[in-house]
Formats: sequence, C-alpha cells, structure tokens
Amino acid sequence: MYFRRPAFALHAVAVAILALPGAASAQTLTVPQVSPAVDSAYTRLEASPLLKKVLADVQADDARALTELKTMTEIPAPPFKERARAEYFVSRLKALGLTDAHIDAEGNAIGIRKGVGNGPKLLISAHLDTVFPEGTDVTVKSRDGKLYAPGIGDDTRGLAVLLSWLKVLNDNKVRTVGDLVFVGNVGEEELGNLRGMKAVFRDHPDIDGMVGLEPGTGDRVLTQGTGSHRYEVLFRGPGGHSFGAFGLPSAIHAMGRAITQVSDVRPPADPKTTFTVGTVGGGTSVNAIAGDARMAVDIRSNGTPALLETEKQIMTAIETGVSEENRRWSPSQGNQISFQTRQIGDRPAGITPTDSVIVQSAVRVIKANSKEAPSLRGGSTDANVPMSLGIPAIILGSGGKSGGSHSRDEWFDPTNAHEGAQWGLTTVLGLVGVEGVGAPLLAKRPAK
Repeated sequence: MYFRRPAFALHAVAVAILALPGAASAQTLTVPQVSPAVDSAYTRLEASPLLKKVLADVQADDARALTELKTMTEIPAPPFKERARAEYFVSRLKALGLTDAHIDAEGNAIGIRKGVGNGPKLLISAHLDTVFPEGTDVTVKSRDGKLYAPGIGDDTRGLAVLLSWLKVLNDNKVRTVGDLVFVGNVGEEELGNLRGMKAVFRDHPDIDGMVGLEPGTGDRVLTQGTGSHRYEVLFRGPGGHSFGAFGLPSAIHAMGRAITQVSDVRPPADPKTTFTVGTVGGGTSVNAIAGDARMAVDIRSNGTPALLETEKQIMTAIETGVSEENRRWSPSQGNQISFQTRQIGDRPAGITPTDSVIVQSAVRVIKANSKEAPSLRGGSTDANVPMSLGIPAIILGSGGKSGGSHSRDEWFDPTNAHEGAQWGLTTVLGLVGVEGVGAPLLAKRPAK
C-alpha cells in the first residue's frame, strides 16, 4: 500500500508557507550595509575597558579551553546517545555559576545566565552529538600542531567556546541587559532531525534570537537554513524462485524502475533544490525473485515550497516506477508489488534576512577584526528551527581551522583559535547589551 500526502494538501501547505516570515526563498545572500546605529553601538562596546578585559581573558583562557576540548572530545556522543556528554556539560555550567543548569526531557543541557532585566533572551548554542557510532575511537592525538579525533571540531569545539565565554563573563562580573541561554543540544546530526533545538524552541517560546557555533575560523556567517525531507521507501511483493516462479514482479526491479523515474525529476535551480537515493537494499538470494526491497531518499531545498513540490514529484515518480513493474508482468491482484513510504527526516527551511540586526552585528564585528567583509552562506544546522519560526538566527565559526569533518581523520588547528571566539562573544554582547556600556541591539519579540 502506498501512503503519501495528497497533492492538494502539499499545494495548500506550500501556499501557506510562502506567507510565513521565516520562509526561505530565492534571496541572494548579499553582505548587508551596516547601519550607523549598529556601527556606533559596537564602536562604543569595543572602546569599553570591560570588553577589552573580557577579550583578553578569552585569549588567556585559550589553553584551558583546549584542555577541556580534549576532555569533551573523548566523551562519546553518538546520535541519540549524548547523555554522558550532556552530563559533563551541565556539570561545567553549574561549576561556572549556572546553578540551575539541567538536562531537559529531550536530553539538551541548558543553563540561563540572567541579565539585569527587561532585555532580550538570546540562545547561544553548540550541539552535543557527533556522527560517529558507538565504539568509535575518540582518543585525541596530536600531530604537526593539530589535534586529531572524530568530532573534535564538529561540534565539540563549539561546546568548549561556550564554557570559555561563561567563565570569562563571570570572572569579570559582566552584567548583560538581556538573558543568555547556554545550550548544548542533541539531535543535530544524521537522523536527529534537530529534535533538540525543536524542543528548546517549543519549551522556551520567549527566546528572541539565536547565535549558534559550528566549525570555522569565524569569518563567515550562516544566514540561510536548507530544509530537508528524508524518506524510507519499502517495496513488497510475493517473491519466489527465479526459475520456477518466473513471471512474478520483483520488488528490486520495481525499486530500480522507481529510481529511474526519480532520477528524471528536475528540481528548480533557484532556490537550490536537490535530491538523491542514498541507500538501497533488499532481496534474499541471487536465485530468488525479490519479495522485498528498500531505499532511502534525501530531498533538500533552500525554500519550503520548492522542497514540497520536489517531494511531490518524487513520490509520483516512485508510484510510476512500481506501476511499470506491475504492468510488465500483469500479475494477479494478490501478486502485485506494493510500497510504503515513511518519513525519517524533517528539517524545516528558513532564512534570516541579511539586513536584520543580528546579521549586521556579526558582519560589523567580523569586518572590524578581519578587515574584510565576511561571506554569507547557507546550510542545514540547528538555526533552521528558529529561522523557520521567523526568529532571527545565525551560525558563527567557533574559531580555529578544522577539517575532515564527519571522518575519523577529523582535525582541529588551535592556532589563533581565540580570535573567532572573541568575535563571536563581541557579537553576542552587542546583541544583549551590557549594563553601563550599551543597550541591546536585539529587539524583544512581541509576547504571544
């Protein structure tokens, strides 16, 4: 039996999504002009003795943060099994002053550093999970000035930076106007489907913005969230002996015809939309007509309507392929191939307008320090969730060069890594405001 959303429902959803403020579109990611108000706010912040001391302490804390990075990297955090790392992260949040830090029902590690009041609430986050399964050797090894270990950059470095920020803020008794919500979240990688971040924004509807950390030197800003839908497709038929039962349709043949039809789908180029049949399997023997087969399909787009339309075409293509196999053999009703689809991945698309205050803030800080305007980019990250809700969100680099992401040869180069951490913290402090220095740039969202 075949299950899918009716075409009219897909169309209705697509039309509704177009009206949402966070809906991704074909918008070109052009680096914005920084407004005089944003520029003057950061000029004032950067001139303050307090910020200068804070940034000096971020650099001074670099060696300790590097040791903590090694410690956390060696705590395995496979998808859906992040508990041990979450417990460590919460213990460090508590030790650094967030006595109410806790692990929520979804497994996220959360602690809130309260501001002086009447300011925005800004989420700052890095994800706990890595892509590596249980049993992976996560021992950190040093070679040629680099540190090698699965997950050391993506995203354990981000967790270490969050803890460093908390330490220097408390050591310097910095009083922010707005609240800072520190989060080590679960479910960013693989089939986690952003479950951690979805839970955070479900349970904390008063969050006004998000700055997430991912690998990178700190000179780029992610402002667009690439959405994705993933499906497992199961094909079933009678099966039988390859000689004695010849004439029955094959589940594997039906899958092959479906893949051929899927490969002919032409998604739009703008917004960028892609698809692939990533895995296949099935059958029991070389001399058997396959009674079962399965495949997994990944569909991605920078725009929700384009994602839904491409999904619709792919589902139609699969149905067509199965029908072709059944027609080829004209089997009786009970001997036909049927199929089922099950959604195994759902990441919403979204975008933070490039002229928004949160993007301007990051651009202003990076340009002032790197002397060049940063590039803006898109991708599939935790920021997809707030972006899809119309909440301003960006992803910044956690500092330091890294490479080999999602491989066992992943590496991190700590040379000047403190710079990216300094830029990120400066951006954050401008957004939430610092008592006696400057008011928050990030606006509070209207209460619902």
